[in-house]
Amino acid sequence: MTDRHFVALILVVQVACAFFFLSDIFFSVVGFSGRPIAWEIYELLQIGAAVGLVLAVVLGAIMLRRTLRRQALAEERLRRASGAFYDLLNERFADWNLTPAEADVALFAIKGMSTAEIAALRRTSEGTVKAQTAAIYRKAGVAGRPQLLSLFIEDLMDGTTVGAPAGGPAAEPGPG
Repeated sequence: MTDRHFVALILVVQVACAFFFLSDIFFSVVGFSGRPIAWEIYELLQIGAAVGLVLAVVLGAIMLRRTLRRQALAEERLRRASGAFYDLLNERFADWNLTPAEADVALFAIKGMSTAEIAALRRTSEGTVKAQTAAIYRKAGVAGRPQLLSLFIEDLMDGTTVGAPAGGPAAEPGPG
């Protein structure tokens, strides 16, 4: 049974039980008296409705616990992926012999910031940022930002990089 079916079942049970209790109260208030049923059957219906509500609460608690467990697992996986991506960035930046300034610019570029935004954050001119991005692209062996980003995406997806094989131009250090 899928989670959706499980939740739907819980809701159906809760609605049916609540309907029983609310209709009983409503008919008592308006004075409607239908064909009487034996009190034993009436008591069994009330017990069944109460048990149904308790069961629905228990099932809801189980679903909540499952959901919280899945959320914690997803958050842990995201934390690991974030760490893996950060480690991958540092590894590639070291392979390419990026200067600390180039590594900062590369990180901001990968985050999607514009040249002007990077310049403002680094308190430098846009020309300097353009020169640093050109050096980054040359050292990484790519033509621009999309290819730079694709290197990391490919590494995370299947462990291989786009571009030159290991030891090729993308792995060779560029000039200073």
